[in-house]
Amino acid sequence: MKKYKKKVKMSKFEKLIYSLAIFLLVIAPISIVFSKATLAKVNFDVEKQKKEIEVQKKTNESLAMTIDELASLTKIQEVAEQQGLSYNNGNIKSVVNDN
Repeated sequence: MKKYKKKVKMSKFEKLIYSLAIFLLVIAPISIVFSKATLAKVNFDVEKQKKEIEVQKKTNESLAMTIDELASLTKIQEVAEQQGLSYNNGNIKSVVNDN
């Protein structure tokens, strides 16, 4: 007895569905890996920026302290004396800035 295999022809629609399924099975893992890699890079960049911001904040605080030291009355009087000027309280006028 011979067994005959019957060839079943697939319609164009079935071929399209199978091709689409195979395409999705190949593309889905690739796109997941790509998106996770992109997310990891973005997170790395964010952390790098946070560190740079912290360094800049510390620099700004240090500069603000230096400004406060240089703007102190004793420092101003010291520089004035070095320049040959004298401190006369009667000649000082204060300006008030009302925003």
